Amino acid sequence: MTVYEFFTLMGGVGLFLYGMSIMSTGLKGAAGDKMQTILEHATTNRYLAVFVGILVTLLIQSSSATDMMVISFVNSGLMTLAQAIGVIMGANIGTTVTAQITAFNLGAYAPMILFVGAVMYLFLKKNTVKYIGSIIMGFGMLFFGIALIKQAIVPLSQSPEFISFLSTLEHPAVAVLFGVLFTAVLQSSSSSVVIFQAFAAQGLLTFDITVYLVIGAAIGSVAPNLLASLTTNRNGKRTAILNLLFNLIRAAIIILLINLFPPFLEFIRNLTPNSVGRQVANAHTIFAILAVLIEFPLAGVIVSMAKKIIPMKEEESRQLENRQLKYLNHLPEVLPSSVALQQSRREIARMGHITLDSIHEAIDCFFEPDEKKIEDVIETEESVDILTDAISQRLVALRARDYGPKDVYQLSQMMMIVSDIERISDHAENIVEYAEQLQSKKAVISETGRNELKRLAKAAQTSLTMALDIFENEKYDLLPEMEALEQNVDDLQVEVINNHVQRLMIVACDPMGGVIFTDMATNLERCSDHALNIATALAHIPEDL
Repeated sequence: MTVYEFFTLMGGVGLFLYGMSIMSTGLKGAAGDKMQTILEHATTNRYLAVFVGILVTLLIQSSSATDMMVISFVNSGLMTLAQAIGVIMGANIGTTVTAQITAFNLGAYAPMILFVGAVMYLFLKKNTVKYIGSIIMGFGMLFFGIALIKQAIVPLSQSPEFISFLSTLEHPAVAVLFGVLFTAVLQSSSSSVVIFQAFAAQGLLTFDITVYLVIGAAIGSVAPNLLASLTTNRNGKRTAILNLLFNLIRAAIIILLINLFPPFLEFIRNLTPNSVGRQVANAHTIFAILAVLIEFPLAGVIVSMAKKIIPMKEEESRQLENRQLKYLNHLPEVLPSSVALQQSRREIARMGHITLDSIHEAIDCFFEPDEKKIEDVIETEESVDILTDAISQRLVALRARDYGPKDVYQLSQMMMIVSDIERISDHAENIVEYAEQLQSKKAVISETGRNELKRLAKAAQTSLTMALDIFENEKYDLLPEMEALEQNVDDLQVEVINNHVQRLMIVACDPMGGVIFTDMATNLERCSDHALNIATALAHIPEDL
């Protein structure tokens, strides 16, 4: 193989990969944010999840990208592992479409396809048309890249060295391993399968050996997900393990099948006897569908295996419990309004206590930096966001029932309380960010300033605790005391900021630390404002309702 032929081969691979990328970008642009929306709705049931996995992968032409989105959803708590595995299974079917497309011999038409796509992309202004042009241009590059690959590998059939290398792949185990490694390097199973497909079409690989390479490619496709999961929480890592387990079991099933029933490969070959490329594409698709059909009933077992490989820690169990409804989880169709209101109050109070604990941790680590507490506050903020959505949806559903105007008013006010609690959680996250800024920017707050902030923080915490007690236990006789506490926080904020300004004027404080000081005081005062809203929201129900 000459240097020119080598670079032609590499150029063809590069053009194919870039074409895939361009096509994927165009498809994403044309679909807008629909992929993520579609994925979010996949959580309703596992059957739908498989279909959604196929659809999203068809739209973006990358099972790895679909799996990455799934990992991010599981990582953030928007999807469970049981829901994720259905999408992963569907993605494994969706990704086989690329090989079906490339099995068409459209290399001769690639320049024309490229030209049409380029004209649409470069010269037409409408975004939708530009995205379609990008998709067409990607198709053109893809087929042109395949044509270059086929052109470059023709001389390889006369190369003793290359033939000798291919002979080492005649053992199925070696072929599977090579498929795994080759795909892990390319970071794309679609790309590696298409390259194997081109080699088979040129007679450099037999269909039987290519089948084992395809099996290995499915396992190697998990490499990007495993790498991406290194930066996620343990649930994100379990999602990547799910994908790996699915593909390992898939490989075992297919290898057993083709060895125990040799006519199976012959059946696939006879579907398109005159096209080896199409035979490879068909094998790729049939293997994926068979794997899903066989493994789908075992989805629960695969999820359990992933959990055993990465066992759940105590804090994970607590976080999982915090992100699920406890009192509003299952509401019967016929539910007295008094029970609905009581259950809603208990659920919101539980969310309030979770947020209150987070504020305590945030304030603690502002004065005494603690990385673990910072992580806890950030994770709790995510939990509170999830609870906010879940509780709000339940309250909206309850409001739609045939309850009296006073009950509907209270449910509406409870939605406002949920919003206030969520904002307090946001302030907790702000406070830990200030703690991080103090460290990263080496900012300093004077001892006097720290003591003043501690006074303000203690007053704000007291008002939050009392507000939650008033709401949870309906202690409205404490409202005058609550209002006095909130006013005290307001007065303290004005006092500490005025004192801070005086210190700045005599250069007794670090300016950078001063900015953080002011922001911290403001956040504490706003927490107290939200506390007063929580305490008074249900205190006075209009008489005319």
